[in-house]
Amino acid sequence: MAERNSSTTNFNITNFVREESLAGILLIAVTIAALIWANSAYYEEYHYLWHELKAGFVFGDFSLVTSLHHWINDGLMAIFFFAIGLEIKREVLAGELSTLKKASLPIFAAIGGMLVPALIYTFVNSGDPEFAKGWGIPMATDIAFALGLLSLLGNKVNINLKIFLTALAIADDLGAILIIAIFYTETIEIMELVYAGFFLSVLFIANRMGVRRTTFYAIVGLLGVWSSFLYSGVHATIAGVLIAMTIPVRPKVRENDFIDGLSRLLDKFKRERPNDSTLLTEKQSHLINDICKLSDDSNTPLQKLEHALHPVVAYFILPVFAISNAGIHVEGNILSLVFHPISIGIIAGLLFGKFIGITLFSLLAVKAKWATLPSGVTWKQIYGVGFLAGIGFTMSIFISDLAFVSDEYVQIAKVGIIVDSVIAAIIGMAILTWKSKTKKTEQNKTK
Repeated sequence: MAERNSSTTNFNITNFVREESLAGILLIAVTIAALIWANSAYYEEYHYLWHELKAGFVFGDFSLVTSLHHWINDGLMAIFFFAIGLEIKREVLAGELSTLKKASLPIFAAIGGMLVPALIYTFVNSGDPEFAKGWGIPMATDIAFALGLLSLLGNKVNINLKIFLTALAIADDLGAILIIAIFYTETIEIMELVYAGFFLSVLFIANRMGVRRTTFYAIVGLLGVWSSFLYSGVHATIAGVLIAMTIPVRPKVRENDFIDGLSRLLDKFKRERPNDSTLLTEKQSHLINDICKLSDDSNTPLQKLEHALHPVVAYFILPVFAISNAGIHVEGNILSLVFHPISIGIIAGLLFGKFIGITLFSLLAVKAKWATLPSGVTWKQIYGVGFLAGIGFTMSIFISDLAFVSDEYVQIAKVGIIVDSVIAAIIGMAILTWKSKTKKTEQNKTK
């Protein structure tokens, strides 16, 4: 049983990494398209589409009409955060963060990868209180971008390195979520949070009572929790994470009961005399429906939702977010934007802070015997991952919109994020490519 569960876990991780990798490559292409669009003769159309065109709905005196950019960042990104919440819950319960032994190294690496970049940014921008508000920007890793680049090396990279990067980024996302909730919330409407707490309690109680229909959680979560957060002052995307924590993880049918029930249904199906045509008999059709229902009951709502949402997030939500947020219209001297204290703080924090924090904290954890390197992973590969983790993109751009009121500062921050992401990608890939070539040369010499 242990062996089968282990192989299933590896299969799921492999699928997850593959989807994130493809999403990362798509994200790169969309980002380039957004930059070209925003700096072409069609910039006015770009700006109008995302920032001036309004959409929404009105019910009597109630009105919720805003720009497409706002709907994407507060609405679609709430689904993105909901998916992250599902991933975190899965990893904590039965994944790479489920035991102290598995979680130690990624968690230590994530802590270092958040703490050091924030300190570097704060040091660079300590002279200006407005600039200093962006300290949270260089703390996040873009898992899709990083895994997308890592996938280009194919099987030259150990799967355990990809799992380490995935676990690190998920722990990193949890830290970023807490930072957004605690530090990037200015005014709070207490009653709205009370309403949100009430609806969350309804979801938790429903979970304990065995309610498994995802539509129930979607309706109460959207109309109750998300809408309350939208007017509370706390960013609405946090609602997505909290709703994810209420999704049931227990299957209706246990594993052994599923095996026994499936065996009985298959035996009945085998004994049924088939038609002399392509159509099934009525009995066979009923048996197949029973098998489908049994399979559905043996899966957890959390995993069903995660599998259903992941392609939507990877191939729709993140690309839409990228094309609406990465379109930086550069006016004047680009160097003045790159060498602005905000941009320098972000580049130094993400590029050097991530590398120093991840490698230093990983080294300390291993030396202190609090953690061990994954099998087949070398320190040089950890160095490469340290730079790839410096690609902040999605989360960093998202936090920059929360950190600064001034559009000018947001644009400067986005320039720093994109410049850093390019440099971090080149250095990280160069280290990992050189390492894989060195390993292949050594193997050839041995032969």
